[in-house]
Amino acid sequence: MRIKTHSKLMSMLTLSAILLQGAFSLQAEPWVVYEGDSGPGKGKHILFIASDHEYRGEESCPAIARILAKRYGFKCTVLFGQTSEGFIKPGSSIIPGIDAIDDADMLFLFMRFLHPDDAWMAKFEGYLDRGGPLLGLRTTTHAFNGIKGKYAKYNYNTSGDFVGGFGRQILGETWNPALGAGHYGSNHKYATSMHVVPDQASHPVMRGVKDMHAMAGAYSAVPMPGSTILARNQVLSSMEVGAKPLKNKPPQPAAWVKTYQSKSGKEGRVFCSTQGASEDILSEGVRRMIVNATLWCMGMEKEIEADADVSFVGPYNPSTFSFKPSITDAKPSDIRGWDTAILKNKD
Repeated sequence: MRIKTHSKLMSMLTLSAILLQGAFSLQAEPWVVYEGDSGPGKGKHILFIASDHEYRGEESCPAIARILAKRYGFKCTVLFGQTSEGFIKPGSSIIPGIDAIDDADMLFLFMRFLHPDDAWMAKFEGYLDRGGPLLGLRTTTHAFNGIKGKYAKYNYNTSGDFVGGFGRQILGETWNPALGAGHYGSNHKYATSMHVVPDQASHPVMRGVKDMHAMAGAYSAVPMPGSTILARNQVLSSMEVGAKPLKNKPPQPAAWVKTYQSKSGKEGRVFCSTQGASEDILSEGVRRMIVNATLWCMGMEKEIEADADVSFVGPYNPSTFSFKPSITDAKPSDIRGWDTAILKNKD
């Protein structure tokens, strides 16, 4: 009897140790994963990278990730710029979890002026070398800045054969106001409406898309030759939905698709939009375009339905974009699960 009791006790202790180890392992993961139960995305992995200084990509990315996971069945991993202590720090070049890119089927980016280390960039370049599809929002056109050495060509202000760096060569545009790529509508003063280019109304990315209103000010852009412009922006006279357009601001490209040629010989599909800030995706039209674009990039255009449910999963009350951080003490673990509040300003 004593032997059996001892055996049971040891088994219970072993099980407790395993569970405790698993709990600590879960707590230690400095990223968040959302995974749906079923849908056309089941078995496919989308990697989100959120680290920009101003437009709250740390809010937009997990919100879209939840939709794609819950409504479509994808596994969505979201990485964040962080402090060395593991707190989310928008715009930080410390982005743990890049190993997840190894089995990613899609890359979803919201970045600005980052300079990760060589090991991180090697993983990122490896994804490009295999021709993986990707989507970039807003400041991702100028994702990298200040990188030295082997990966310096990805900087937004690169000249020579890889002019414009990652943004221009892969996404189709960089940040260069002198050449027509910069601010066009004043932030916090003029909102932006986006309109589908008539000739592209039948494009899968635009399926069911209408009434796009974005709170972030418009950018001007001159996408690379070979890009297909799907939507153009219009600077509005105020921040209100339905405000009159400014007549001295002709529409500019606001969303486009293209492909890039990889070292593997495979062409990778790309979608880029100059919008996508945290408050922009409150517009169902903007949100639907981004969800549709993700599917199109992955070659899943047959799964795009004009009336698909793209509503938010769980609470989403975004903070207004600003260079002043909205969060200083949050970790990725704070937004695990479907029902936690997406990161927002601490009032």
